[in-house]
Amino acid sequence: MGKLTVLKVKSAKPGTGKDGKPCKATFQDGDGLALVCAPTGAKNWVLRVQVGKRRRDIGLGAVDLDGLGRESFAGENRLADTSLMLRKTLTLPEAREKAAALRKLAKAGIDPATERDRERVKIPTFAEAVTEAHKALGRGWADRTAASFKASLEDHAVPKLGKLPVDAIGSAEVIGALAPIWNDKPVMARKVRSRIAQVLAFAKARGWRKDALPDARELRSGLSKQARGGNFAAMPFAEVPDFVAGELGKDLTASRAAMLFTLLTAARSGEVRQATWEQIDLKAGTWTRPAAIMKMNEGHVVTLSAAAVALLERFTPKDLRAGLIFVGLRGGALSDMSLTKALRTAGRSESVHGFRSAFRDWAAELMPTIPAMVAEMALAHRVGTATEQAYLRSDLRDMRRAMMDAWGRFAAPSLSGVADNVGELMASA
Repeated sequence: MGKLTVLKVKSAKPGTGKDGKPCKATFQDGDGLALVCAPTGAKNWVLRVQVGKRRRDIGLGAVDLDGLGRESFAGENRLADTSLMLRKTLTLPEAREKAAALRKLAKAGIDPATERDRERVKIPTFAEAVTEAHKALGRGWADRTAASFKASLEDHAVPKLGKLPVDAIGSAEVIGALAPIWNDKPVMARKVRSRIAQVLAFAKARGWRKDALPDARELRSGLSKQARGGNFAAMPFAEVPDFVAGELGKDLTASRAAMLFTLLTAARSGEVRQATWEQIDLKAGTWTRPAAIMKMNEGHVVTLSAAAVALLERFTPKDLRAGLIFVGLRGGALSDMSLTKALRTAGRSESVHGFRSAFRDWAAELMPTIPAMVAEMALAHRVGTATEQAYLRSDLRDMRRAMMDAWGRFAAPSLSGVADNVGELMASA
């Protein structure tokens, strides 16, 4: 039986400090339950429990002064309509009941404060959690990474998972979302799987779900085995000159020009689609790419071959060279699929990204006198160990320019102003 009575609760008052001013007073009921009377006269129930090795004081709610004096079972009638854990004011019997329930949870190793608040937490849907995770986590990402995170989930996860509460998503639901793209788009599917896990981990950290994340072994068991190898299909470099010649004989649409510029610069398609005339110096033959459009989030200068410069000059009249270089039909940047479509229209099955592999193979086989790191730098890859990077202060621009000029002459001799393909660099390069 508790030490407090309804009368004691009603008559409880703040204490008096040494300075004569009101101060907090605590009245023990037993088993950790106490009535705390603030200096203002406000009365609240507090439970002291041992959670693991920590002693914690957990607020249960304010004293229900209107309910005091009623029979002990009165609280039970009112709790039929409102959960005990949700009540913000409690009579003495209700405070004891709530305290007893939370003590049992603490003894079972469950955080009583989390359980107290559980029913107050609104569990968002997966779609809502994606938005919140993107907003919170995206602050530390590059704009491109943040945009890709949200777009991939909205395209491939939200249609299946979007309306489900985030605490109701397990392995079966994740497998159902991934199955349609698991074999057709293996690279994207793996990214989406990782990003779904990020959202669920974020939800767990926010208290929106208690269960562990879907087990990786269960996911593997529920999905078919993907084809081995994740390399992008690449055009054999020996076929590049004929391909470019054929494309230059057609109308130079934005998507076709962007595809050819991607090939001539060995750039990533995303960098090309976001390229602006302000980044280009035709006279110096450079394309200065800001960190914001780069995969490694580091700025990079591309040396433009004569062929690349000629392509840009042919594509855009001098008085229109401002803003995006390759503009889509709706006025914004081209989509990634627009370059792929141009390649498919040309009757090729490879990927646009594969042009980088074609360039790298060409450099390895036909440019043996040029160090491998030159081609890697041209691809905007990091080269060497951390120590080597610390001592390598040059970006090898002169050697890269010689290599890119040779690539331009090989791939597009008509744009380079030469009659034949060139397969090797001058010894002076």
